[in-house]
Amino acid sequence: MNILEAMQRRHSVRQYTDRPIPSEVREILQREIDQCNRESGLHLQLVCDEPAAFSGAMARYGRFTGVQNYIAVVGAKAPDLEERAGFYGERVVLLAQQLGLNTCWVALTFSKRKARFTLDEGEKLVLVIALGYGATQGAPHRSKSMSQLTRCDGPMPDWFRRGAEYALLAPTAVNQQKFLLELTGDRTVRATALRGGYARLDLGIVKYHFLQAAGQENFTWE
Repeated sequence: MNILEAMQRRHSVRQYTDRPIPSEVREILQREIDQCNRESGLHLQLVCDEPAAFSGAMARYGRFTGVQNYIAVVGAKAPDLEERAGFYGERVVLLAQQLGLNTCWVALTFSKRKARFTLDEGEKLVLVIALGYGATQGAPHRSKSMSQLTRCDGPMPDWFRRGAEYALLAPTAVNQQKFLLELTGDRTVRATALRGGYARLDLGIVKYHFLQAAGQENFTWE
């Protein structure tokens, strides 16, 4: 599947089978993670065959079962850390979907103490992304209307509409969709995080969806 099909098919999954991720799939993911780290300055880490982080009461509260693999989203503390984490984390998430895997962004309902990741000086763990072969493929989330999440004076260009349509498919914390996309010039787009938990991280995810669907050649970010 291509990247747009991956956006359409990818849904959050909390229950996983015990099927291991093959070594060749891990290698593809690791190469993409390494590239994302080089581009972004993040410290994303692929953790496999490690069930402890999702074995406690918090995971049960979050209705997670069978999670043995995850991506630790780590980076140096900075004002834009969460946005970069969302943008590049979703890039890996969608590759995972293309590789036949399922995922779920997880901010609280796992054991940070038991999770296996490395923090260099000045870094923090933003969250983790559960990863593996889902017991189901998940279900689409309810979405706000495009008119609630976009602003455009005059006719909406096809590229902007396409980008917005796929931005509406982006996962956001408890499905809040606390973002706004505005066409502020002929080819200038402003993406704003509204008030809400993890809104900056969500904005990074939304911007990645918009960029892939609208096409970078058609616009610039304000």
